[in-house]
Amino acid sequence: MSTKKILIADDEKRMRKLVSDFLKKEGYSIIEANDGEEAIDLFEEEKDIDLVILDVMMPKYDGWIVCRKIRKKSSVPIIMLTARSEEFDELFGFEMGADEYVKKPFSPKILVARVNALFRRSKEEKEDIQVFGKLKIDDNAKGVYIEDESIDLSPKEYELLLYMINNKGTALSREQILNNVWGYDYFGELRTVDTHINRLRIKLENQSDLIHTVRGIGYRFEVDK
Repeated sequence: MSTKKILIADDEKRMRKLVSDFLKKEGYSIIEANDGEEAIDLFEEEKDIDLVILDVMMPKYDGWIVCRKIRKKSSVPIIMLTARSEEFDELFGFEMGADEYVKKPFSPKILVARVNALFRRSKEEKEDIQVFGKLKIDDNAKGVYIEDESIDLSPKEYELLLYMINNKGTALSREQILNNVWGYDYFGELRTVDTHINRLRIKLENQSDLIHTVRGIGYRFEVDK
C-alpha cells in the first residue's frame, strides 16, 4: 500500500516540525510550506497529495484563501489549524470546504487521530465513488465530474448514467433502459431513451465515447481497454 502524502502549511517552523514528526511516526510522507503561496504551488506541483493541514494565519495567502483555491480543484481532505476560537470562524471554515477545524494549542496525538479518522472516512466514502478515465461519479453527493469539474445533469440523466454504469459491459435494450430508469408504468416512446442518451453524450463531452451504441439493440457503457 502506498504511503499517504500530507501537505503541512504553517509559517511557524516549530509548529510544522512538531506536527510533521508525529505524522512521520505514523508512516505518513510529509511536505511542508511556510506560507499560503508556497502551499498552493506545492499542491499543484505534487499532484498526489492525500491530505492538507492549513494554518489560518499565514503570510501572502491566509488559510481561508488556500482552502478555497484547493477546494475549487480537489476534494482532498483539509484540516484547518487556528488560534481563534469563535464559533463564527469555525463555521466559516466549514463553509470554505474544510473537513476538520483544530484549535491551537492542541495535542499532536489528537491531530494524528483526526488525520487517521479522515483517511478512514475517505476510504469509506470512496466505495460510492466510481472513476472511468476522466469521468468520476460520486453517488454520495449525486455528483458527476470530468477532471474534477462538475457536470450539470438532470435527475433523470443522472439515473440513466448510473443505471448504465451499474450494468457496464452489458448491451442494454431501449426497453430495458426505459423500464428500469423510467419505470414499468411509463408509457412513453422508446425514442425517449435516445433523446436522453444524446443529451448525456453532449454533457459528457470528451468522455461521451464511454456510451457505445449497440446496433439493433440499444446501448452499452464500456471502458475501452
